Amino acid sequence: MFAWLSSQLRMARYGHNHRTSLFFYFFLFCYPLIPMALSELSSTQNTTMINISKSLNSSSVSWNIHSEPNPCLWKGVKCKPPTNSSVTQLSLSKFSLSSSDFLPIVCQLESLEILDVSVNHLTTIPPKFLTACGNIDGLKQLNFSFNNLGGSLPDFVGFAGLESLDLSRNHLSGGIGSELDGLVRLRIFNISFNRFSGTIPTLLGKSMVLEELQLSVNTFQGIIPVKIADYRNLTLIDLSTNYLSGSVPENFGELSKLKVLILSSNNLTGKIPDSLSNITSLTRFAANLNNFGGAVPVGITKHLKNLDLSYNRLSGSIPSDLLSPLDLTTVDLSNNLLQGSIPTALSQGLVRLRLGSNSLVGMVPSASLPLQNLVYLEMENNELNGSIPPELGSCSNLTLLNLAENRLSGALPVELGNLSNLQVLKLQSNSLSGVIPTEITELAKLSVLNISGNALTGSIPTTISNLQSLINMNLEGNNLTGSIPNTIASMDSLLELQLGHNSLSGDIPMMPISLQIALNLSSNLFEGPIPNHLSRLSGLEILDLSNNKFSGEIPSFLSNQMEALTQLILSNNQLTGVIPHFNSWVLVNTTGNKDLINDTTTSSVKKGNSKALIIALAAVAGAVAIVAITILAVSLSRHSYRVNDDQVESGEDVPLPEVRQGSLLTANAIHRSSIDFSTAMEAVSDPANIELKTKFSTYYKATMPSGSSYFVKKLNWSDKIFQLGSHDRFENDLQIFGKLSNSNVMTPLAYFTTVDSAYLFYEFAPKGTLFDALHCSSDNAMDWASRYSSAVGVAQGLAFLHGCTSGPILLLDLSSRSILLKSHKEPLIGDAELCKVIDPSKSTGSLSTVAGSVGYIPPEYAYTMRVTVAGNIYSFGVILLELLTGRPAVSEGIELANWVLSNSGQQDKILDLTISRTSSAVRSQMLAVLKVALGCVSVSPEARPRMKSVLRMLLNAR
Repeated sequence: MFAWLSSQLRMARYGHNHRTSLFFYFFLFCYPLIPMALSELSSTQNTTMINISKSLNSSSVSWNIHSEPNPCLWKGVKCKPPTNSSVTQLSLSKFSLSSSDFLPIVCQLESLEILDVSVNHLTTIPPKFLTACGNIDGLKQLNFSFNNLGGSLPDFVGFAGLESLDLSRNHLSGGIGSELDGLVRLRIFNISFNRFSGTIPTLLGKSMVLEELQLSVNTFQGIIPVKIADYRNLTLIDLSTNYLSGSVPENFGELSKLKVLILSSNNLTGKIPDSLSNITSLTRFAANLNNFGGAVPVGITKHLKNLDLSYNRLSGSIPSDLLSPLDLTTVDLSNNLLQGSIPTALSQGLVRLRLGSNSLVGMVPSASLPLQNLVYLEMENNELNGSIPPELGSCSNLTLLNLAENRLSGALPVELGNLSNLQVLKLQSNSLSGVIPTEITELAKLSVLNISGNALTGSIPTTISNLQSLINMNLEGNNLTGSIPNTIASMDSLLELQLGHNSLSGDIPMMPISLQIALNLSSNLFEGPIPNHLSRLSGLEILDLSNNKFSGEIPSFLSNQMEALTQLILSNNQLTGVIPHFNSWVLVNTTGNKDLINDTTTSSVKKGNSKALIIALAAVAGAVAIVAITILAVSLSRHSYRVNDDQVESGEDVPLPEVRQGSLLTANAIHRSSIDFSTAMEAVSDPANIELKTKFSTYYKATMPSGSSYFVKKLNWSDKIFQLGSHDRFENDLQIFGKLSNSNVMTPLAYFTTVDSAYLFYEFAPKGTLFDALHCSSDNAMDWASRYSSAVGVAQGLAFLHGCTSGPILLLDLSSRSILLKSHKEPLIGDAELCKVIDPSKSTGSLSTVAGSVGYIPPEYAYTMRVTVAGNIYSFGVILLELLTGRPAVSEGIELANWVLSNSGQQDKILDLTISRTSSAVRSQMLAVLKVALGCVSVSPEARPRMKSVLRMLLNAR
């Protein structure tokens, strides 16, 4: 062709043939159009694509032959270049597909090489699809991941060219036999996050060319078959989060191409095979959360980049060369039984080094410092001694430094002030002495500072307020003196302040209004009345003023203004007067104040008591009433309520706030006929109707004229800034949320608004909260059947919320206190709509919308202020641990998740004996659920399973 064209060009150039010249220029003009004429699909494939388009049931698919006649230009379609004469790839991921009817039609595209239908709602793979597509020899990749496929693994007959099969994150179950044995080119097989059971499959393609095997998060049992090593091309093996037992086959060391080996979260025992050290290609080895024993193999990190052997029972010392290979970036040996000293030779490439919770001795190594790439250094809970190396201050990228719970002594190095990227500094429970260096107060990114339980002296630096990013400050249990700096009020990010067990004195300054988790000033030298400015801390949960010399009466604001308070500790002071009435959910300790009078005894004062006392009490009561009426009148006037002065003077009732707008959200006729907004307004105006208080809401019980009871939840416009700009956005979002339906989620039935508040109706839950049933009930109503049903119910609700098509609806405060019970087996998740209608970044509670409740807060919240799915799963894991142990999320200052992880090898100590000893079957189920809980509270957010998988694992625990 090109030779002929060249000859015609020469003839045209020299004018040898006029006809030739004309033909040549005509050819040059038309030649660019020739590929366009050839770029159309064949009529057969064009018809097939039109038929596929008609069968798709999704508004997400913008396939329209009228708007775009060329299917090769449709979204997700790729055709064979350069002519585009045949379809080679269909990517229908995230198209909201629910029907599988289109799949057999797809198989009419004989040129198809790749089919991706991941992230949809498909429930089946039709047999006709398997039969038809099995005859397409060129089909290389099938991706059905992230769907709702059920049943067993289909037989893949034919599929001569299939190289990659991804069925991960579905609901497939049963054992695996020879369904894949006929596949001759299978290189990648992924069925992780399903419900497969039985033993690990070994028939994975007749030609034994498999390269990637991913079977994680299923319920496979038994040992790891030695036949797996017959697949010599394997580069990735992931068997994590199953129920595998026994040891790792020694012949795994013969897999010379293996790059990644993940065996985490099983019941594997024995030693780590020495032969793994011989695999030169191995870069990542994770076998954490097992029961491996023996020593860490010498040379195991020779070629590795990432090693995780945490949460095992490894013993002996750390090999001297383990931490030195140049390519090594992360090592996690935490929570083992390791002894001896830490090797001094550390790789300059280390990014994360975790050696916590062992029995290591000696000094923190400094010979290899500084490590410029080091971001996380964790050596807590060992027996390390000596001083903190000043050289640590040269690790310029260090973000987290945790040397807590050791035997370290000496002064805090001023060089730590050079760690400009440091976010978390934990040095608690050591024997550190000297003063707090002012250099540490220059760490602008620091969010967690814990140097409690040491022997530090001197005063709190006045420059402490420079730490404007600080969320938690814990200086408890030292020998600090002087007063608290007045500048502390400017620390607007502070959620928790622990200053107890020191020798602090002087006036208590204004505290940051952001304080929410706790303010602890106990066991110091404070005296005088409890400061009135503490009333500003309306979001505070725990206030501890015990063991001081506070005097005077207990201020009323503690009971009627600090609405978030759950614990108030005033013991061992010099307080006098009558103890105010506190709501039932507030735990109050006033012991050791000899002149305090409990208000429950005042009604039984004998008539013979001093008339002066009675008159004084009456006068005080009258004055309080007058003040209360005055405050109420002023408050109402500020909200533009018209109050007649004559009515107030004559004792008539102040009118209720006007209902501005109300709407029914439910279609249920019973609810629609029962709900009455006026009755609800009366109910929420009476504090006696308060049934429950959570971090973000107050729940009232409102009984309608029909006799039906509802929860009415109050949201203050002033407390929560809604994502609207006008109230219309709030109402629109509620309309959408009200249409969602799940039996384990409290969805609003109706709402009404006043000038400053919004009120939501919910189904009434007569059994109270899960917290009350577990920790406050004396009748042991929560047997294992009830606890298990509650766990599954909450998991179903969370899976529903996380899977909402409009995006996951996250819970700002997921705890056992925010889960209500219709019965002991029917939980309801509360506060679910908050992320839908509230903008956390604009809440007057500052970061309180992110923190959640104490004990349920995931570890990573110190690094990110974002509410995440992984954070919800951590909180749910804590709830599972409550159900398993019978212990609250925090007891005696220890978080439940940390307590369980520190006792992970003592299962009988962890489980609630009153429940686990009822039968061997119950104990077996509890152990299965415990495994799920441990996965949920993993320190790493990435390691936590998705909620769908959590639900599936819970169901499999039966």
